[in-house]
Amino acid sequence: MRWQKSTFSGGGEGNTCVELAATPTTVHLRESDTLDAQLTTTATPLAHFIRNLKSTPLRPE
Repeated sequence: MRWQKSTFSGGGEGNTCVELAATPTTVHLRESDTLDAQLTTTATPLAHFIRNLKSTPLRPE
């Protein structure tokens, strides 16, 4: 799989980013400092999740 870093990773070669790899049927996500732990889903649920995150206002703690 070809892994790509998030544009929000802060640049550089450090291990503080989210990476994504896509196949024809699945999408894989992982943290660059935990390569063995991966989340696998399909495009539709991931798109719904991202859309929900973008539409939900942040609440101060």
